[in-house]
Amino acid sequence: MPKLLIAVLSLLMLPIGAVPVTLRAGAHAESITPDRFPVPINGSMRGGFANSVHDPMYARSFALNDGRRELIFCVVDSCMIPREISEKAKETASRTIGVPAAAMLISATHTHTAATMTSVFQSDPDPEYLAKLPGMIAKSIIQAHRNLEPAEIAWGKGSDPSQVFNRRWVMKDGQQYSNPFGSTADRVRMNPGYQNAQVSHPAGPTDPEITIITARALSDQRPIALLANYSLHYVGGNPAISADYFGAYASEMTRLLQATGERYAGKPPFVGIMSNGTSGDVNNVNYAAPDPGKRQPGEQIEVVARSVAAATIKAYEKLTFARYLQLGSAEKDIRLKVRKASPAELTEARELIEKTPRDKDGQFSGQPAIYAREAVLLSQYPDEVPVRLQVHRLGGLSIAAIPCEVFTAIGLDLRKRSPFAGHFTISLANGYNGYLPTPEQHRLGGYETWRARSSYLEVGASDKITGELVGLLRSLK
Repeated sequence: MPKLLIAVLSLLMLPIGAVPVTLRAGAHAESITPDRFPVPINGSMRGGFANSVHDPMYARSFALNDGRRELIFCVVDSCMIPREISEKAKETASRTIGVPAAAMLISATHTHTAATMTSVFQSDPDPEYLAKLPGMIAKSIIQAHRNLEPAEIAWGKGSDPSQVFNRRWVMKDGQQYSNPFGSTADRVRMNPGYQNAQVSHPAGPTDPEITIITARALSDQRPIALLANYSLHYVGGNPAISADYFGAYASEMTRLLQATGERYAGKPPFVGIMSNGTSGDVNNVNYAAPDPGKRQPGEQIEVVARSVAAATIKAYEKLTFARYLQLGSAEKDIRLKVRKASPAELTEARELIEKTPRDKDGQFSGQPAIYAREAVLLSQYPDEVPVRLQVHRLGGLSIAAIPCEVFTAIGLDLRKRSPFAGHFTISLANGYNGYLPTPEQHRLGGYETWRARSSYLEVGASDKITGELVGLLRSLK
C-alpha cells in the first residue's frame, strides 16, 4: 500500500476537527521472582513446591498513548492472579501515573511453574510473597508509562497450527469412566493418552492464529515491544520456577528482532510478551499420534517457543507501521451464579473428607476427597460473584479480556462477532473465575466442567459473557 495512502487513512481515523498526534509507546519487564524457598507452585491437584529458579518470573508491561488516551497491557508470569491483587496493582499505578484503571489490563500467562498467587485445589500462596506482589506489578506498569516515547505501531496476524491440539476427546459409544463424583455419565475425557482406543475425536476446535501488536521508536526504528496472543494452555517440563514457553518466546523474539546491542545503550530494553488466548481446552499434545517418548526437562518449551516465534516473524515482516491509531477502552462488572453442592452432596462431601486419610504432607491424593474438599470450600462462596469484563481497541483491532480459562470456541465466536477488522481475546485477565466452557461442553462433562474453585460459574456463563462483550465492543466502534 502506498505510504501516502497509509497516511491519509491514518488521518481519517481521527475524530472530526482533531489534530494528528504522534503515538507514544513504552515497555518494561519487572522481575517478580520469589526470593524465599521452597515456594508454593500451583497447576496441579496437589500443592507443589519449587526449590530453585530455572528462569525468572516477570510482569511484562506495554504502554500505548495516542495523545488522548492510554492503554497498558501487563502480562504476568503466573498460573492465575486473583482479582484483589490485580485491582491493588492498578490502584497503585493509577494513583502514580494518572491513567484510569479501566485502561489497564493485567493477565496471567498460565505457566504451571510460577509461585502460587491464587488458592486452587491444594496449593495456597505464601502470604509474604502475596503482600509484595501488587507493588511489583504496579512498578512494571508505572515504568512502562514512564518509558513512553514517540513511536510507530502496527498489528497483524500469523498462524502456527503445529502447536495446538484440543485436549478434550469424545468417548466412543459403550465406553465410560468414573469421575470424582462417582458418575460415569461424562462423554468427554481430558488428556486421554496417546491413541487411546476408548476415544474417537477431539470435542472442540483449536485456534492457530497468532495476533501481534508491536511498536518501534521513531528516533531510530528500535523495537520497543511486541505483544503476541496465542491460544495454547502451557507446555510444562521444567521442575523449578519457570515462565514456561511464554518466557522462552519473549527471549526468542528478542533474538530474532536483534533487539539488543549498542542502540539500546542508555535506553529501555526491548520487551517481548506472550499473552494467553482462549486455550481452556487446548494443549501442546497430539493424542492422535503415537507416544513420542520422554523429552528432556524444558526441551518441549524451547520447541514450541521457536516454532511460534518463527511464525510471528513471518507476520512481522509483512507489517505496515502507522504513527497514529485510535485507542479506546471499556469495562463492566456482571454478576454470575456459583455452582454449589446441594445440602445432601455437601453432607456426603464432609463425611468423605472425615474418613479419607491424608498423606504425610497433609494432602489428599485421591480425586474424590480432593473434590469433596472443593465442594466444602465452594459452599463458603456467595451465591453470585462479580466478573470483570473488559474491551480495548487499537485502530481496527479489538481485544477482549475475560478472567477465566476460556474455551477456544468462545474466542472464535468473539472474533467472528467483533465489529473490528481484527480481534483476539486474552484469558485469565483482571482476576480469576475458573474455567469457562460453553453450555454444550458442560453437557459433555470432563475435568474442565467438574465443580471446584477451578470451575464454578453457572452453566450459561459463557453465553452471558459473550453477549456482554459484544455489546462493549460495539460501544467502542
